[in-house]
Amino acid sequence: MSNPTRGRMPAGPALNMRGVVDLGSLARPATPPARPAGAAGGGAASGAAGGDGANPFVIDVSDATFPTDVIDVSMTVPVVLDFWADWCGPCKQLSPVLEKLAAELGGRILLAKVDSDANPQLSQAFQIQSIPSVFAVVKGQPIPMFTGAQPEPAIRQVLDELLRVAEANGVTGRVPGVAPEGAADAAEPVEEELPPLHQAAYDAIEADDLDGAIAAYQQALRESPADELARVGLAQVQLMKRTAGADLDAARAAAAQNPKDADAQILVADLDVLGGHVEDAFARLIDTVRVVFGDEREKVRKHLVELFEVVGTSDPRVIKARPALASALF
Repeated sequence: MSNPTRGRMPAGPALNMRGVVDLGSLARPATPPARPAGAAGGGAASGAAGGDGANPFVIDVSDATFPTDVIDVSMTVPVVLDFWADWCGPCKQLSPVLEKLAAELGGRILLAKVDSDANPQLSQAFQIQSIPSVFAVVKGQPIPMFTGAQPEPAIRQVLDELLRVAEANGVTGRVPGVAPEGAADAAEPVEEELPPLHQAAYDAIEADDLDGAIAAYQQALRESPADELARVGLAQVQLMKRTAGADLDAARAAAAQNPKDADAQILVADLDVLGGHVEDAFARLIDTVRVVFGDEREKVRKHLVELFEVVGTSDPRVIKARPALASALF
């Protein structure tokens, strides 16, 4: 497929085997925790009943089962970790996409879902500051992928890169107990079709037609103003378009020279969000609100609210930034 999100996804540069998270604290205990009676032992098969209950490539993982279900399995199959919580709106958008793609890959990856509230040791080890957060583990090494809900084509691109990294490191197996490719097709759940305008938007993104994707999402919102997925998708694609071809170093230099230039500060904030530096982006625009006035102040305020939508209105960083913005305004 085409590369519609080149240079735009925060996960891309991070896909290498230089783990930034120390998993030493999560190593297997001397005496493995007892499993419930009747549970299968070891590896992905032990957790296959987790996740959505119908997808054999999705499991639920806890602090206790992480060594067996993730570290051990990652020696032969890349494991994708989806950190989520019940209260997280963007998590509910992202998780079904990850589950669908795990099913499509037919066991080439294992999707391990982690309830961040119920598993504080894992959340601390991976330094989770906001959710959803997605990591991979390959040969026991953690690989940061991305934070926040992302468009499906962008996630496909990141997973493709993960599989290339895994192959380069000799990790080319499949989830244990899964039939070979072709034989597993009948067992895979039937994919739910996207609404036509959402599908049109995804197809446009894959074709690197951001204007077409924007038009499709806008039409979806005209037809259904309460369509949350269309609203978030529109905000994300607009962010992609605004930053296409931008040079981060040049943008930072311009913003440093002109602290009251609203457009210069907005561009750096956009690039920071794409790079995963969400709190820095929010702080930059809140500081800008304090030093500009009139139409420029309103432009910055509106843009920051748009970035809240991109990140997810229930994200803790957004919740923290809202009162800070109000304080800067008044």
